[in-house]
Amino acid sequence: MKMIHRTLLTALLLILATGCSKSAPPVHIQRFDIALLHAVQSQDTAQITLLREQYPVMLDIIGKSVLNMQSPDQPDFSKQVIQYYSEPTLQKLYQDAVTLFADVTDAEQQLADAFAFLTSQFPSMQIPAVYMHVSGFNQNILVGEGTLSLSIDKYMGDDYLLYQEFFYDYQRQKMQPRNIVQDYLAGFLMSEYPFTGNENILLERMIYEGKIRYLLAQALPGVTPARLTGCTEEEYQWVKSHESSIWQAIIERKHLYTSDPLTTARYFSDRPSDFLSDGAPGNLGTCIGFQIITCYMQENAATLPTLMHHTEPQSLLTASKYKP
Repeated sequence: MKMIHRTLLTALLLILATGCSKSAPPVHIQRFDIALLHAVQSQDTAQITLLREQYPVMLDIIGKSVLNMQSPDQPDFSKQVIQYYSEPTLQKLYQDAVTLFADVTDAEQQLADAFAFLTSQFPSMQIPAVYMHVSGFNQNILVGEGTLSLSIDKYMGDDYLLYQEFFYDYQRQKMQPRNIVQDYLAGFLMSEYPFTGNENILLERMIYEGKIRYLLAQALPGVTPARLTGCTEEEYQWVKSHESSIWQAIIERKHLYTSDPLTTARYFSDRPSDFLSDGAPGNLGTCIGFQIITCYMQENAATLPTLMHHTEPQSLLTASKYKP
């Protein structure tokens, strides 16, 4: 009798434990990249046509965003896809990419956990279908209706030989496999919360970029602020150490409310910001924007939905009491 009671108690505890635990819905990265590579290598246009039945949205996006074609319905669409991806250098890059990323289970789990967090904060948020593609250093993140895809040829590692010919050191430092998940999510969040302000005004861009990075920091607690803002750890510490003088320089030069697109763009470039200070890294606008949003959230104990629906940059800056 005691044995029966003990067995029933054990079973009940297991049921309760199962009922109380919450697991992230699985995310499956659909390997459009591999399927397209096989079709291109066949040199058979009929294979591209068959691929349209399996991946209609992706081929439409690839055609418009990478090949600059109007529609996959164009008579020579399949031929142009094969021609574009058959270029020898691109073929080598393509093969290297699918080999390096043969196993993406870690990325799938990280995405599942991040999406679980985001949907807990934003219940109406819909998780997109997730894909991988290769663009030949073209469109990095592709977003369609319920579709999110990332170009894996931009994440081969900063020492990848082919990168030496096309990218500067400060660009290559971001082209790491570890950045895949955060870039997936950044592209997704930017599509969910598109920028609606004046992109030429520095403050508005800083606030927007800061919001996206803050959301990423909450969804990916294991990723450092340096990586989220596009810096090395040394560069991020430099910004933190010089934050007051950076802010003072922005104010004194009247850059905060500038509407000059060239001036504003320099604050979000990967290129070192020597226009503002010797030794300053790139992405200063993103770094400062992240600090402003962090102050706003701490000062106001705001929720994430409140943050994303606060659309007045000056009001948000004031409420943050940001004074580095």
